[in-house]
Amino acid sequence: MESLVFAMNADNTVIDHARALLGTRLVGHGVSAIITEVEAYAGIDDPASHAFTRTPRSEIMYGRPWRLYVYRIHGHHCANVVTGPTEQASAVLIRAGRIDNGIELARERRGEIADDYLARGPGNFTKALGITIADLGTDLKVATPIFLDRDVETPPVEITAGPRVGVRHAADRPWRFWISDDPTVSAYRRHPKTSDQS
Repeated sequence: MESLVFAMNADNTVIDHARALLGTRLVGHGVSAIITEVEAYAGIDDPASHAFTRTPRSEIMYGRPWRLYVYRIHGHHCANVVTGPTEQASAVLIRAGRIDNGIELARERRGEIADDYLARGPGNFTKALGITIADLGTDLKVATPIFLDRDVETPPVEITAGPRVGVRHAADRPWRFWISDDPTVSAYRRHPKTSDQS
């Protein structure tokens, strides 16, 4: 059975897509992880999104969906699933996952830490799966070195919602979603310079 996330259409919101990604499997460079935490960014309607202002960096978010938007911040890479629709530039940041295959390789990339922490946090997630800027634009519907596993049936999961981590604008929108009580979910940290409460 194909993953629910690929059955969604253009009428679904970025929040729908974010919630549907929870519990799906992302395969990356010899390691796979069950996605346990995400954040939704509504593109041109979201002042916290990189696509709120159109720039060369965010241009990929204005294109067709189900591609990988990768950016670098504070020495780490972050991976986003572009969800569209085209010109809306919405995307979902993958914040955490539970490694379910290739755990030894993930440990080599991350070091000697507890398994629950191997892909906990967006920078750790990409490091565990070997995702870098070189993967920018990857089509996640095609079985390349990085893809969403379409053959995995996503079981129902209990989802919790809360504010996004570390954003300055629209900081209180409850657009961070995670699998309830999953130990791989990252800690909430509010940006110290939050500029509004919307």
